[in-house]
Amino acid sequence: MPKRALFRRLPLSLALAAALPLAAHADDQGSHEHQPKDLAGVEVQATPLVGTAEDLVRPVDILAGQRLDEAKANSLGETVGKLPGVQSSFFGAGVGRPIVRGFDGARVQVLSDGLGSGDVSTVSVDHAVSIEPFLANQIEVLKGPATLLYGSGAIGGAVNVVDGRIPEAVTDEPLEGRAELRGNTVNDETTGMFRLDATSASGHTVFHIDGLHRETGDYDIPGYPESAQRMAEEGETPDPATKGTLPNSFVRTDSGALGVSWIGERGFLGVGASLFDTRYGVPGDAHEHGAEPGGEEEGPVSIAMTQHRYEMRGGLDDLGVFKSLRAKVARTEYTHTEYEGEQTGTVFDNTSTEARVELVHQPLLGWDGAVGVQWGQRDFEAIGEEAFVPPSKGNDAGVFWLGQRSFGAVKTEVGARFDRNEVDVDDAVAIGPDRDFHTTSLSAALKRDINDAFHLSFGLDRAQRAPTAEELYSNGLHVATASVELGSPELDVETANRAEVGLHWHGGPFKLSASLYHVRYDDFIYLADTGIEDQDGPVRVWTQDDARFNGAEAEFGWNFADNASGSWDLRVFGDIVRAELTGTGTREVSFSVPQDDHSDAYTVDLARGGNLPRIAPKRLGGEVRWEQGAWRASLGAVRYARQDDVAAFENETPGYTLVDAHVAWHADTAKGNAWELFVDGSNLLDEEARVHTSFLKDVAPLPGRGVAFGVRAFF
Repeated sequence: MPKRALFRRLPLSLALAAALPLAAHADDQGSHEHQPKDLAGVEVQATPLVGTAEDLVRPVDILAGQRLDEAKANSLGETVGKLPGVQSSFFGAGVGRPIVRGFDGARVQVLSDGLGSGDVSTVSVDHAVSIEPFLANQIEVLKGPATLLYGSGAIGGAVNVVDGRIPEAVTDEPLEGRAELRGNTVNDETTGMFRLDATSASGHTVFHIDGLHRETGDYDIPGYPESAQRMAEEGETPDPATKGTLPNSFVRTDSGALGVSWIGERGFLGVGASLFDTRYGVPGDAHEHGAEPGGEEEGPVSIAMTQHRYEMRGGLDDLGVFKSLRAKVARTEYTHTEYEGEQTGTVFDNTSTEARVELVHQPLLGWDGAVGVQWGQRDFEAIGEEAFVPPSKGNDAGVFWLGQRSFGAVKTEVGARFDRNEVDVDDAVAIGPDRDFHTTSLSAALKRDINDAFHLSFGLDRAQRAPTAEELYSNGLHVATASVELGSPELDVETANRAEVGLHWHGGPFKLSASLYHVRYDDFIYLADTGIEDQDGPVRVWTQDDARFNGAEAEFGWNFADNASGSWDLRVFGDIVRAELTGTGTREVSFSVPQDDHSDAYTVDLARGGNLPRIAPKRLGGEVRWEQGAWRASLGAVRYARQDDVAAFENETPGYTLVDAHVAWHADTAKGNAWELFVDGSNLLDEEARVHTSFLKDVAPLPGRGVAFGVRAFF
């Protein structure tokens, strides 16, 4: 067997070895408690001030336990995509990044246990997030600006994946862990994962190991890859040979980690190393430009991505004036290679280091609070004929303070953060000079307990974001979007002013939460379509103008029966966001499009008003859940509305409904272990669904009807 194939099958074999012996002994009912029942009571790890999702003043959603098991998918975006206010980007089965309240890309920070993921998923829409959701213990979504905690890149929110790869406490049992094996009919998936945590006999050393292997083929679709609208525009007729499968939509992923910590009475110190390796196909024709005259036809495009990550974390408690100290540092080495058939195309290399220190202080003038320092460095390079972003180095540093205090029934949170962001670009290929930005973010929020069951919250934020290197210096063909992308070196800091009102009510079998928010942006940075068609495709320019986002989200829960037939719950949720430029008239923009031996100069008038492009559509979803004894099941549906609030040169997207179902049988053993069998159905109506936020919406629909099945073991 080839070494690469052996490496890929090793995690799967270990997961099988871990799961099957446990299943063989699951013959007696015990009291195994793996799954948290009330996610609102789960402690949030993304903030240094301890609190649960219900206690925190700011809006946050959590996935853990059963809900996380049911939601896990190939990508992080798809995993969290059914939380209110959260959807996913899409660039084939291998790529899905979270979209929070209409914000994505460089405005939503993706974190691994409180540190940046270290990938370059914000550089291009075809770059995957280097975090494996199947290995997560819990996932936290912070809605609204999280700049106070995580800096400029979290102006729209943050998603924190808690994986526990560096243990911070001893385990309850000498050996703990879980394993899972699963398959799926829609793409011939085979996935195996395991994770183990063990405490030494001395009680001071804790070890961690995990691994995952996933293989999927091209997935099934209800109709044809190309949309009817696109075929009509191009005067094409459907090819029967292309019906039913999306070519080049495979995914193969390996991930694993080792960690060890020393645990003392007042703190811990640990180190860890991890690997994320994936290869996935890029469906559709986004990367196809035909063959050169007399040359050979390019093959299908696939992407190979590898990231090595090394971390150190430590903590101390009871430090006099400080309650606790937490420090963490991570170094990541990332390579992303685009293949055209067997030929190497563009290679993206990114090496980054990030460090963070948090000190929680004793009450000061009645305020509980935390002060923190964060520092990061990035060395980025793209090599190849289609490298549209020049090499650059980034240096970021920030300092923040976050405080909480209660005034009777009113809980108050205030904070401030100051950051410096530097971008040093390769002078030989840059279209502009190096840039240095200073950003300041301020926040105030309060939560009023009307009574034990009814809570009101109100928040005000002023958050700032510095432009990224891609927004400043892009200068050429961006094959992922099949367009020419031009940066603007003169871009300034964007400023978001947000106001939000929220409520939470629970009484007896009922729960209700809702939020209304308004965000007004000064100098919002966006990618504008100029209407110019170059030989390589449409020309788009990074520019900025004032904008506003208005949105709402709500979730209702009702335990409508709890009797001999079991416990029955109804959940209904919905969300909507409108995003518009707020200027009037037009604005003149000049730019040059690079050609082989010259540049073509253009001047166009861009509209200062109108809809922003690729904004997630409104949704309404519902779910009925049932539990009785060892059994649980659910049936749900989400309606994605037609998106007709589109920008200039952008097509509308039809609405669609996705129906899913879950069934699981859980058994506890007398020894405290457990295992469960599960069957999950997705897109049960086999409906054609095209994601409006995707550049591939007209050539790559979502998967059709699929049934996932497998076994989980907990010990």
